[in-house]
Amino acid sequence: MKELIQIQAELKAPKNQFNAFGKYKYRNCEDILEALKPLLLKYECTLILEDEVKEVAGIVFIEATASIQIDKEGRTEGRAVTAQAGIDINRKGMDIAQSFGSSSSYARKYALSGLLLIDDSYLDPDASNDHTPKAPVKVAPTEEQFAYIVRYLNGTDAQRKQALEAMQKYNFNKDQNEILNGLV
Repeated sequence: MKELIQIQAELKAPKNQFNAFGKYKYRNCEDILEALKPLLLKYECTLILEDEVKEVAGIVFIEATASIQIDKEGRTEGRAVTAQAGIDINRKGMDIAQSFGSSSSYARKYALSGLLLIDDSYLDPDASNDHTPKAPVKVAPTEEQFAYIVRYLNGTDAQRKQALEAMQKYNFNKDQNEILNGLV
């Protein structure tokens, strides 16, 4: 379907949304549709978005299908792509309709992305967020915690090991560092 190839090549759907909490830009389903509509008109194609609620192994999800069609000489040509998004009906801050709606939007976005070859690897929240645990912020130990570390550094091998592990959690002041360096 050459019209789809042209649409894929010409479509520009920038990430105009900004998530202040995660500090990243993204595009939503509506952004894709807004950029797509003029190209559908230009190439005389029709886009159809359909949702179906499904359940597998007790997990309820929306399966969205994005299909593009064109009528040629009395016959219809088209392509379709599906994507899924789980539904959490107990999601905080959302009623059940909002939960279904957000899952639908998410699934539709990814069905459209697959159909239109929208690459979300560059600064996509799902692709760019570093999901590895961050190093915890080190804090100063209380006097009791510092005394525990000093006592255990002078203890058995197992206690010493525990003290060395505990030391990784704290940011020690100059005097504490001098004491610890004498024991390690």
